[in-house]
Amino acid sequence: MAAPIRLANEAWEALFRAQATLSQEFEHSGDWGELLPREYGVLYALAGAPDGLRMTELCEDVLLTQAGISRLIGRIEKRGLVERHDDPEDARASRITLTSAGIEVQRLAGRAHARRVATAMGRALSPAELEVLRNLSLRLLAAAEAAR
Repeated sequence: MAAPIRLANEAWEALFRAQATLSQEFEHSGDWGELLPREYGVLYALAGAPDGLRMTELCEDVLLTQAGISRLIGRIEKRGLVERHDDPEDARASRITLTSAGIEVQRLAGRAHARRVATAMGRALSPAELEVLRNLSLRLLAAAEAAR
């Protein structure tokens, strides 16, 4: 058995490469319609937030910088997919929500993306293994959040 430090690093490298490789596959083979994959990520995050999200919350969710998310929101706002509203809890902030057009675009792209993900993951993993992977990933996330 590999030493704990080596094993942890090998596991991290494998996880990182698998995620990066699959992300590239989804980006290049996806039917994103009028969206870029990062734009879809924002629409997906907003689909789970009926009251909208602040820019800072979106940055954390889609792993972009403040400047990056601001430019991205500006682009999809011009296309009528999202809109800004005053934040009732903080007059200095705004909340971003999906428009009805944004909801429809996200749903269409989301259905196609979900099928691609299921196909790619199912090529190598059984349903039981997918469950284990999901649970281990959630444990890693929870531990990282607790360490913050």
